[in-house]
Formats: sequence, C-alpha cells, structure tokens
Amino acid sequence: MNIIVPVILSGGSGTRLWPVSTSTAPKQFQPLTGGGSMFLQTVERTKDRGRFAAPLVVCGLGHIAHVEADLAAAGIGDARIIVEPAARNTAPAIALAALAAVADDPAAMILVMPADHVMTNVAAFLDAIEAARPAGDAGALATFGIAPSHPETGYGYIAAGDPVAGSPGVHAVLRFVEKPPRDRAEAMLAEGGHYWNAGIFLMRADRFLAELERQQPAMAAACAAAMDGAHIDGAQVHPDAGAFLSSPSDSIDYAVMEGAERVVVAPVDPGWSDVGGWAALHDLGAKDETGNVRIGKVIAVDATGNYLRACEGRRVAVVGISDLIVVTHGDDILIVPKDRAQEVKAIVEHLAAQD
Repeated sequence: MNIIVPVILSGGSGTRLWPVSTSTAPKQFQPLTGGGSMFLQTVERTKDRGRFAAPLVVCGLGHIAHVEADLAAAGIGDARIIVEPAARNTAPAIALAALAAVADDPAAMILVMPADHVMTNVAAFLDAIEAARPAGDAGALATFGIAPSHPETGYGYIAAGDPVAGSPGVHAVLRFVEKPPRDRAEAMLAEGGHYWNAGIFLMRADRFLAELERQQPAMAAACAAAMDGAHIDGAQVHPDAGAFLSSPSDSIDYAVMEGAERVVVAPVDPGWSDVGGWAALHDLGAKDETGNVRIGKVIAVDATGNYLRACEGRRVAVVGISDLIVVTHGDDILIVPKDRAQEVKAIVEHLAAQD
C-alpha cells in the first residue's frame, strides 16, 4: 500500500470567532485551543513519514505566510502549497490537490482534512484511518463519522448501513442528512447508526477525480486546465487563474459524495470539534470551579459558565454574570450570550458592509 498523502484545506474564514479570527488571519492560524494554531495541530497529526507522505496544503494567496510559518514551526520542509486564485469551495480545492497527487503517483491515496478542526484523541483517528484504508484501496470513497454526543442541529449527519467486507468497523453509507431540526436529530440519536459529518475523507485520488468527471465535468475540466497551466515557485503551486475561475463553486458533499457510487463511513470518536464559534471553545477549555474558562488576565467574581478571554496587555474583569462570551482582541471587545454565539457572524457582515 502506498503512503497516504495528507491534503490540508486551509481556506476557511472563521467569521464566528471574530474579533480574534479575521479574513487576513482566520481561526486556523490562531492559537485558540493550546498547542499552537489549529493548522499546526492538523499538520502535526500527519508528521509520521512511515504513514504519511509530505502534505499538500491548499490555501489562498493572503494566507501563504501563515502556512509557511506554521510548517516551519512543525519542522516540515517538504510540503507543497497549492495557492487558489480564488475561493471555489471544497470540491475544486480537493480536485487541485488530487491532480497534484496523481501526477506524482497514479495510485496515490489522499487524506483530506480541514485545517480548523480540533482532535483530543489523535490515536483514535489514526486507528480509524487504518480501518478505512482497505475500502479506500478497493476504490471506495471513505468518510469519517464522528460519534455524536448530543442531538446537534448545526452539523450534517451520515447514516451508516451494512458492514463493509474486509474493513472491520466500516459501513456503507445509506445517505447523507442535511443539518436537521431538533426533533429529527433526537430521533437519529435514539435510532443509532448516525454520525456527524466531519468533512474528512480518505480515498484514492484517481477515484475522486473519476467521480468528479462523471458528476461535475465542467468542474473537472476547469481544475485540470488550471493545474496544466500552473506556475511553480519553489514549494508553491499557482494554478492558472483564468482556468480555475471558470470552475463552478461547490462543496465535496454536494458535488461528489452524495452522488458517488461507492461511499463508506468509518465511525470514530477522536474528541473532535470544528470549533464553530466561541461556545465551542468554552466546551473545549479548562474550566474553573464555577465553570468559567479564563484566558489571559481575567478577574471573575460571582460569575458562572462564562468564556473570558483577554488579549495580551488587556485585563477583563466581570462581576455577577453567567453564560456570556467576553473576548478582547486589539482594539475590539466582544460581549455576547453564549447561546447566541453563532450570531457573531452578523458583526463581521456589518463591518464588511461598512468597509
């Protein structure tokens, strides 16, 4: 079996984590969960060169410096950076990386991972990769289903079907379920066999490209032309802008996975979070005796269940509050109820409209 090529998608903007996450320095490059940035943590999951080849990173032009700095911090000098001329969602981004992988090795296996996820049990994730590997080698497109801990309405779900022969613990995918209402999420948890869709995939690059060409021929042609006309600058690969901009924009789920002929799911519980907002960081953080997460210089009196973050040189002091997010960063201060933390995106939209 060939060594797996990690493909790290680093194009997210992280608008729900303003003011720390911005368009020029989004959440994947911020040290939000300890142990360096989430991009750095993602890269370090694939440092074992006995298991993984050099990574392919897909990012935008404005984020190259962040990527290079974190790769250097991880001691990784053999990565290649594919620079998207513009954002076209995950399916075209993965296509660029898959084309680069098959150019090196026609039988390349790729592991696609967003750069802005957290895993507290990496060993469990690595075990799931090995479980899914035989099915991937046989031509299936494998996805990883996160064991759900509660009836989350903000994630898509994967319904697992029959076991896959030769891949213990891996199941055929019955269907993908869009973000459900609360009652449907509760019913799926009660039924069992449903998993959160983490957007992580293991597959032969040639199989992905074949499915893309079958289902999305215009996208496949645009990405192939973009890589055929790519400009190489050291470790950076710059696809032809005109060709890439002609590609439709779509996610891998809609463009490929939901219509693919052979899709399997490997259930796993790696302590996963997509860190979709400040409330998620409260869930992940170390809490004091009254349930507060305190980052930086923080004074909390008669306060419970809060996420309190003070940037360097600033102090946050609170009295008598509960279940709030309070974040300072530079000249900005965010205060929002924890149960409305997803609405921070509206602030970013307001600022963008002003600019």
